[in-house]
Amino acid sequence: MRVVPINWLELETAFERNSPDAESFLDLRTGDVVTVTQGALDYQETRARVQSAPEGFLRIEPAASREQYKWMERFVVHVTDETLRERLVIAIDGKGAFRRFKDVLLNYPAERERWFAFRGDLLHWQIQKWMEKEALEASNPAPWTPPPEPKEDETVLERPQTTTGEGPGEILRRQAKELIDAIPAVELPAAIAFLDFLRERGVGELGRIKTIPVKRTAA
Repeated sequence: MRVVPINWLELETAFERNSPDAESFLDLRTGDVVTVTQGALDYQETRARVQSAPEGFLRIEPAASREQYKWMERFVVHVTDETLRERLVIAIDGKGAFRRFKDVLLNYPAERERWFAFRGDLLHWQIQKWMEKEALEASNPAPWTPPPEPKEDETVLERPQTTTGEGPGEILRRQAKELIDAIPAVELPAAIAFLDFLRERGVGELGRIKTIPVKRTAA
């Protein structure tokens, strides 16, 4: 077991950063996180620093984008506000899901805080398991409460079915683009106001979002 100091804030940031252009390493002597980013002015210098002392740096394995997307799905399943749940299902459909998900929650501060707590526990659990795998022990305690082991969820998110095979979010964004492309520039302000109205009204026309129990059988 290697006992090292940990810069917990930097380590948490590295675990949630999932970019193909960046790699993060834990400096086993100082506990700081060194990030090597392609295209950065210090890329060559930082890369050389890590490569010159491979025994002193440990590559950090961030939570995969696919895994973080599942966290959003698990959160949405248990949102009790039906209108918000529908909006979140639309938000996480298609490219740009993470940004849209956060944008929707900006108007729901209580649910936003609940999401941060939910996501934080899952992220901290990932950090804990990674440290166990790498035989690391921190010489300084983490600034958060030890996370509980995630429970296997027995519900899944059921999305509205569409006749075209497109996701509901894709349909709405395509229709909005077609609408904007078809109207004269002088009428754009009115069109934008109308789209804002539809956004506030919700998306019930696409069908209700349900959660359904899933029976799990032993392997």
